[in-house]
Amino acid sequence: MMLDPSIVAQLGQVFAPLSSSFTLVVSGSEQPAYGDLVTLVTELASASPKLAVKLDDEPRDGVLLRLEKDGARLPLSFRGVPGGHELSSLVLAILHADGRGKRPDEGVLDRVRALAGSPVVRTYVSLSCENCPDVVQALGLMALTHGAFTHEMVDGALFPEEVAKLGIQGVPAVFVGDKLVHSGKASFAELLATLEKALGSQPREASGPRELSYDVVVIGGGPAGASAAIYTARKGLKTAIVTENLGGQLKETLGIENMIGQKRTEGARLAADLEAHVAVYGIDVLEHRKVSRVITGPTKTLEIQGGERISAPILIVATGAKWRELGVAGEKEYLGRGVAFCPHCDGPFYAKKKIAVVGGGNSGVEAAIDLAAIASHVTLLEYADSLKADDVLQKKLRSLPNVDVIVSAKTLEVLGDGAKVNALRYEDRASAEAKTLTLDGVFVQIGLLPNSAIVRDVVATNRFGEIVVDEKGRTDAAGIYAAGDVTNVPYKQIVIAMGEGAKVALAAFEDRMKAA
Repeated sequence: MMLDPSIVAQLGQVFAPLSSSFTLVVSGSEQPAYGDLVTLVTELASASPKLAVKLDDEPRDGVLLRLEKDGARLPLSFRGVPGGHELSSLVLAILHADGRGKRPDEGVLDRVRALAGSPVVRTYVSLSCENCPDVVQALGLMALTHGAFTHEMVDGALFPEEVAKLGIQGVPAVFVGDKLVHSGKASFAELLATLEKALGSQPREASGPRELSYDVVVIGGGPAGASAAIYTARKGLKTAIVTENLGGQLKETLGIENMIGQKRTEGARLAADLEAHVAVYGIDVLEHRKVSRVITGPTKTLEIQGGERISAPILIVATGAKWRELGVAGEKEYLGRGVAFCPHCDGPFYAKKKIAVVGGGNSGVEAAIDLAAIASHVTLLEYADSLKADDVLQKKLRSLPNVDVIVSAKTLEVLGDGAKVNALRYEDRASAEAKTLTLDGVFVQIGLLPNSAIVRDVVATNRFGEIVVDEKGRTDAAGIYAAGDVTNVPYKQIVIAMGEGAKVALAAFEDRMKAA
């Protein structure tokens, strides 16, 4: 068996509301993975009388699973065995095709329907990748919504020649035809913007609202943003959250053991708790949106990619932070082709290869330790004269036989042959000598960068890019507040972000009452 009986029982409850009949069509009977795929879909189909399995004897180069709804072929498929993390992608594909499951509002879906052309979109994945399902599920929903383009998940492990031909060194890797358009984790909003750029959009009358007004608009759906929105809504203010995804970076966090009142939780669970709490107060969550511009004045207006405009007299910025990039030549050019940020997702591509990890803090040292179990050799480079990670991590790192540590190393350039990374050039800061490491991949682990770019022209920021706030979270622009990791408040912790969100909401309400 591939699925535990308890999982099949749970799937029975998930599929119970299905109104349509679905056929899981399997082909590629001469391929090694065929038996596993047949077993998987047979066990899955046993969870509901609305699911059936059909074996297609069409010869194929590799196995293929495609879906039919009430006898009609759907525009998405799976080349490989969608087990592991990708099982959820298959389950959601069925639910979405039946009109169920969480989906963006009509304002966002109208942008999907307006995408031009009828391309073939493929996403190459690894079944151990935790970020891949988000991309597969988003593009699958887009294919179902649009109707004229198709999406296919491809398990790269089953198609090594194809992966080598395309030069894939990181997942998820999204192709339109044979052109790589995206590599790495991405939100629904980012993927939609990517396809709009790659395909263009046709004029279409939107069914969703284009002009929205509120008492308070919060940008960002992480702990700080959710907390701020809940507190303003509790004060009776009409509140909206504008975000790419509710939960923010919590969804990328595994174990959380310093959340006061809970011995341990997980990021995905806490994000779900935040979403449920926000829903209690009737807050409008405008998800899958990217703010392209902030217009200030007595009323603050957000211009959203896709054409919407959202206005309010009070704006709270809680946009958090993202992985910091090196900013050197070759880094962006070789992203997904030897440059990576997620050791867990992309580490398997570097089995028995030479790699470097840039960054000597806790995240960098932890990444080097994990990757040392996969790679033939790991070199950790740190700009400072010594590592900054906790002592226990440093001791573990230095005990590993296939790890070298180089301090006082300034990364200068990521080098490659045009298709993939083959070296990294750095400067020995003590001698000013430039040196080159021959390697196959570079993992960047140098901390977080505040997501403050959209407001840097309207509020003051410090040299780190953090929004400067006073003791109550006010910025130097009237009516604009900020909270969480995007600000200069020290100690980037979930519990602090939540407290700061509540504080700025109370300050905003206080200022509103004084001005009334």
